[in-house]
Amino acid sequence: MSSEIIETDAGTARITWHQAKKARLVLAVSHGAGGGIEARDLQALAAALPAHGVTVALVEQPWRVAGKKVAPAPKTLDVGWRGIWPAVAKPGLPVISGGRSAGARVACRTAAELGAAAVLALSFPLHPPGRPEKSRAGELLAAGVPTLVVQGGNDPFGKPAEFPEGAFELVEVPYGDHGFAVPKRAEIGQDEALEIITGRVVEWTRTLG
Repeated sequence: MSSEIIETDAGTARITWHQAKKARLVLAVSHGAGGGIEARDLQALAAALPAHGVTVALVEQPWRVAGKKVAPAPKTLDVGWRGIWPAVAKPGLPVISGGRSAGARVACRTAAELGAAAVLALSFPLHPPGRPEKSRAGELLAAGVPTLVVQGGNDPFGKPAEFPEGAFELVEVPYGDHGFAVPKRAEIGQDEALEIITGRVVEWTRTLG
């Protein structure tokens, strides 16, 4: 594991690299608007994927590096993501553009222009909680590259059944909330929930190269 500081037009970002010995892909993945790269799903992917030939680059947006608690406007998040892209593309491998929540929206919005090989959307915020009329499905549907959505079965930002049909795959994590936490009464435990995520992402990456 190693860290790299990147200067972007939105400020200083940071990449934490989890290198695969024989990498065939890079997964560049960022956090949401209310948390960082310590999110359980991001950490699980960083631990699991390198053994399967995928280098994981956990990206901290400039606002997070600066110690702020609230994310800036979507356009500023996109600027930060564009700024880190040359670093994640530098190994010369196909790059999966990924993120959780707000980071998933960024990945979808910028995938085509940055030349991403695919998009991994974790907990895509289809709409604000309780506001299904404020749909962000257009961002997801416009990604323009192979896309995998991993969604908690009880995500208040959009349950799997609420998603429209489109050119993307969707994997449900039963009982999971927006952070993929599962309640104690659930039929699966927290470790099993994370194994669903990592197992499906590993399978998906094998179809990409």
